[in-house]
Amino acid sequence: MNNDLDYGLDLADQLLILLREAAQGCSEYQLIQQLKARHSTHIPHLPLTDKLVLFRTHFLLFNALYRLRERLWSEQAGHLQISALHIQLLPYQTGSVGLSEHDPLRDYYLDLHHLRDTREEDVEKLLTSFWKRMQGGDEKQAALELLGLDTSPEALNLATIKRRYRELVSLHHPDRGGSTSRLQSLNQAMEILERYY
Repeated sequence: MNNDLDYGLDLADQLLILLREAAQGCSEYQLIQQLKARHSTHIPHLPLTDKLVLFRTHFLLFNALYRLRERLWSEQAGHLQISALHIQLLPYQTGSVGLSEHDPLRDYYLDLHHLRDTREEDVEKLLTSFWKRMQGGDEKQAALELLGLDTSPEALNLATIKRRYRELVSLHHPDRGGSTSRLQSLNQAMEILERYY
């Protein structure tokens, strides 16, 4: 295996190569490390201990992932599941586009003004906000209640949450007579809970 990625490829194409090699998916950190190891020129090769470098690296990666996801959808060539903890290339399934019509994260990462205009103090605020959300709060509680889950922390794990989410999606999917708005609420609740678990 060649350890250098083709310099003619843009970052989205380089990520597609790496994700095809990782059938079970990988984390954002693993992708960044693989890009660095393969000498990609599309991300900063600086320590991620600097908050602004970390933000810019993260932003560039997610911008490329969302561009890749849209390209794969339009070509009906696959579906890209994107979160910071797990990124995975999945086979294309008809209807998967409709499950996430409006995605605020997609909008954020595809707007390059955020990359250009974000300063170090902005990154500090983003990190503070992130850690507050990770400690729990009203949004987490509401998401758990929407899925009808026991809210005692020791009774919950991601596998249990995903199992309940799949049950409810199956029950409320519009193709099976369910409501689109209910399905969107379930998707949003799952996105919230993935941040905590």
